[in-house]
Amino acid sequence: MISHNDLINHLINSNVLHSSNIIEAFNKIDRINFVADPTVFDVYEDYPLQIGYQQTISQPSTVAMMMEMLEPQKGQKILDIGSGSGWTTALLGFIVGNSGCVTGIERVNQLVEFGNHNLEKFRFKNAKIIQAGDELGIPDEKFDRILVSAAADEFPDDLIKQLKINGKLVIPVRDSIFEITKNEDGEIKGIEHYGFRFVPLIY
Repeated sequence: MISHNDLINHLINSNVLHSSNIIEAFNKIDRINFVADPTVFDVYEDYPLQIGYQQTISQPSTVAMMMEMLEPQKGQKILDIGSGSGWTTALLGFIVGNSGCVTGIERVNQLVEFGNHNLEKFRFKNAKIIQAGDELGIPDEKFDRILVSAAADEFPDDLIKQLKINGKLVIPVRDSIFEITKNEDGEIKGIEHYGFRFVPLIY
């Protein structure tokens, strides 16, 4: 990959990126604004890059796949756990628009600062990153969508309680990504996608 457009075309041609609103977000929110060193030659390659503190900015194809699983929409309230340098938070912030809101959560305080600095480049009024607390997520709130970008050892049931009816949670657990929905009766249904690797979720 040698350019932003090359990366997006690669994701589309690989059939991991296909929804018009998510493609538009990838076009507007350039990955180069969220890497530790924007001068590195491989900023647009399809693999994770180190952002310091033993954390990475995720592989673009994996981000695209998880966004497609999440199905974010304009006006939604979204929680982004393990926001890192803020790339996924920014993508989601663009998608939900001014009528929605996105809260990123990050445990490493230096990355909270770095992520918020990166969000400021796009002048988002509807997206922010906060320091993670002792509990996973924000227990007193409910969300239309929850995205987790680090792998849990076990499925965290506490996040289900933070989902609204008809809400959706996308989360890596060990080497799989789970796509979880809560229907109108509060019943939980899930799809497991195998064969992924993430940094561990710490909480």
